[in-house]
This record gives sequence, C-alpha cells and structure tokens, in this order.
Amino acid sequence: MKPMATAEDLSALVSKIGLDRQNKAALGRLVTHGNLGYAEEGADGRMHAQIRIPPDELVWDPEILVLPRGGDLELEIFNDDQNTHCALFPSNGDSQFIWLPIHSRGTATLNLDGPGYYWYSSPIGNDEGRGLIGAIVVLGEVPQQARLDRPDQPRP
Repeated sequence: MKPMATAEDLSALVSKIGLDRQNKAALGRLVTHGNLGYAEEGADGRMHAQIRIPPDELVWDPEILVLPRGGDLELEIFNDDQNTHCALFPSNGDSQFIWLPIHSRGTATLNLDGPGYYWYSSPIGNDEGRGLIGAIVVLGEVPQQARLDRPDQPRP
C-alpha cells in the first residue's frame, strides 16, 4: 500500500505543476490551498460569516466557506485590495451582486437551502481567471421529499 502524501509533498507537487501561481489553474489552487472558514449560527437561527479580499493577493479569505446546514446566511464582504472588485453569490431565487470599490465593505443575505457546493466569484475584468473564485460548502443530507425514487446507493 502506497503511503499517504504529507502536506509538504502535496505542496511541492502543486508547485511543480504550476497550480500555486497567479494566472495558472485557479481552481487547482482553490482546492489544494484554499483557506477554510466556518459560518457561525446566531441566536436568531441565521448563519453569519465574513470574507475579505486581502491586499495584493487576488483571493478570497476564506476561499472555502463551510455552512453546517442549509438556510439563511448573512455575509459581510471586505475589499482590502487597491483595486475595485465585485462579488457574485449564489442564492435561491436570485443571485446576489455586490460592487466592492477600493477599501469598501458590503453585505449580502443568501439563502442556500440544500446541501452541496456553491461557487462565488468576482466576474469583472479577469478576476476569475486570476484566482478570485471561492466555494460555499453546505453540509447535510438532501431532504427526503427531494430524493430520487431509487434504491439506496452504497456509501464509503
């Protein structure tokens, strides 16, 4: 059995194939090096989180935001960069677009009612191609009424 790669081995491999530099495979950078953040549940039942664009990095921090369940998310966005960006977030019913001038902040209220992976980005200029993409991961099981009528599938 092949031993598992260490974090240092993985980092070296990602560097060797060029996924750790700007303007390379941005999705590869996200998956292998993405900062991970967790939404907090408030007393009102809503989840709350913050993301930011650090200066001169052209990434979201965190790039991967984890929600413990589906529901409403109050998201505060900060642009600490020297350039104007925007944010396009998924939300049931209507996507949320936030304009982010230099050194500004904005808020978005998202509804992500089902488990899964949701992508967000800055779709202006070449921000996405240069790495300004992120993911929101909603944990949980698909509700019974939304499941396909088929036999149970094997799970690892």
